[in-house]
Amino acid sequence: MAQFALVGTTGGRRPRLGRPVGTSRTETAVGGVVLLLPDGAPASGRGPSVRAHAAVLPLGRRLVRAGRPDGLVAHVVHYRGRGWNGADARLAEDAGWAVAEAVRRYGDVPVCLAGHGMGARAALRAAGHPAVDAVLAMAPWLPEDDMAAEPEPVRQLVGRRVLVVHGTNDARSDPELSYRLAERAKKANKDTCRFEVHSDGHALRQHHDEVLSLAADFVLGSLFGRPYARPVADALAAPPPLGLRMPLAAGFGRSLRP
Repeated sequence: MAQFALVGTTGGRRPRLGRPVGTSRTETAVGGVVLLLPDGAPASGRGPSVRAHAAVLPLGRRLVRAGRPDGLVAHVVHYRGRGWNGADARLAEDAGWAVAEAVRRYGDVPVCLAGHGMGARAALRAAGHPAVDAVLAMAPWLPEDDMAAEPEPVRQLVGRRVLVVHGTNDARSDPELSYRLAERAKKANKDTCRFEVHSDGHALRQHHDEVLSLAADFVLGSLFGRPYARPVADALAAPPPLGLRMPLAAGFGRSLRP
């Protein structure tokens, strides 16, 4: 099993997992784990953002409710700090530590990395840990030099189910960069798809319920083998660009909501 050692700390802080989301104790045997990775900043020496932490809690609660019969547990990853900080890739390093910690606590169970913004980039980067079965990247923040000599890596995604979700009006994280990444990832890993949330921004608030339903459908299908909704199955099966520019329909998942 790969080991993720932390190169250093930020102001003496160390990463940690908070208590399980939506429950004070494990009610059934743990069958799978979702690690929620909050948004961050390209460069910062400040501590983790309380607002970004709170922003991923609704996703965690929805996933735990939907996955309770399968023993799904969700934790928010508390980073050492909020900055990616260039080559240090601190948030990705903390995400890798979190996977190893989840395995230490729960044993050989499937893990999904689910991140938003900078946390989505961390989820994609840390997917190479052997315990990771799925990656959910929501409005991923990617560097503007995505097409440079050394673009964002994708080989670590091979063998994982990958879903990218991005609002077409995102003014903070360019949706075209996430399309380019998904296009390269699809060549290396056919189990990659991407949904576009038309007219939505970085926080994906306008179609929040549909986004949460899509996330639940993907995570439960990927970790526990539940049947995917038809749009998700179609997106995974379709070649580019169809499976990478799949529109998220209004009302998605309404009839399937737990």
